[in-house]
Amino acid sequence: MQDDHIILGVHITDRIKHVGGVQQALTEYGCYIKTRLGLHEAGKDFCSPNGLMLLELVGDVKKCNELEAKLSAIEGVSVQKMVFEH
Repeated sequence: MQDDHIILGVHITDRIKHVGGVQQALTEYGCYIKTRLGLHEAGKDFCSPNGLMLLELVGDVKKCNELEAKLSAIEGVSVQKMVFEH
């Protein structure tokens, strides 16, 4: 049986202000992040202050839940989780 696929959607408002706490959590739990995809509007003369990041998590479910809680506790960050069971 395969492990479940756990995907976190992380919405960050005011990326410049909150990036430190987010990056610290991502570094701390980096061994549980298989895929990281950052989405935000950017152009020649514009860079959105808000961002959306998708994380595909692997490994210990307890650690994945800890990362979700740590990110959710950061001001300006909201997290939603999708779990695809096999």
